[in-house]
Amino acid sequence: MPDELITVAALYVQETGCYVGVPGVDPWPESRDARLYAGPYPVVAHPPCERWGRFWFGGPQWLKDGHPRKVLGDDGGCFAAALSAVRKWGGVIEHPADSRAWRAHGLLAPLRSGGWVPAGDFLGWTCCVSQGQYGHKGDKLTWLYAAGCRLPELKWGHSGKRVLLAGLSRERRKRDQRTGIVQAMSRKQRAATPLEFRDLLLSIARSAVKS
Repeated sequence: MPDELITVAALYVQETGCYVGVPGVDPWPESRDARLYAGPYPVVAHPPCERWGRFWFGGPQWLKDGHPRKVLGDDGGCFAAALSAVRKWGGVIEHPADSRAWRAHGLLAPLRSGGWVPAGDFLGWTCCVSQGQYGHKGDKLTWLYAAGCRLPELKWGHSGKRVLLAGLSRERRKRDQRTGIVQAMSRKQRAATPLEFRDLLLSIARSAVKS
């Protein structure tokens, strides 16, 4: 069966994002609640990452403004549901590099230099890849977890991309150059999935029905 005819469920995607309207893709935005997905298609999952990242607690400004500290991993069970779906139906999960969800769910961290390695659960494989290699404006290192599908050779290593820092303060430029974080981009730009990367994830998920 040609790849374009194999349906993939895209979980935790934006209502009007790059998965909507794509042939062979069944999108599950927030309005459908992807935690309820019960098959039968292989999946590409982008579970919420806010409570698993560097500023899982809300961030310095959040606390400075007097807001209560957030709870690590408090995502309403989204990552756990995505992990269960991938293990059952095959497919791939995408999360930011260094996501604390890996350790919380008993998964081993991938090598930052690239390459697929066992995830430690005797079911899946994990890797670190730069979305900058697939069209993102920044480097945007990403961790993948894949199960029940073929593992393609990817473009490993940093992309070398850095967001233009013209117009930013000297302190801001120094910080961004030091950390490599795409601070100069809007939140929407940072979160966006490049079309080439989307198609790569879909191809990985579609290979599940052929394994």
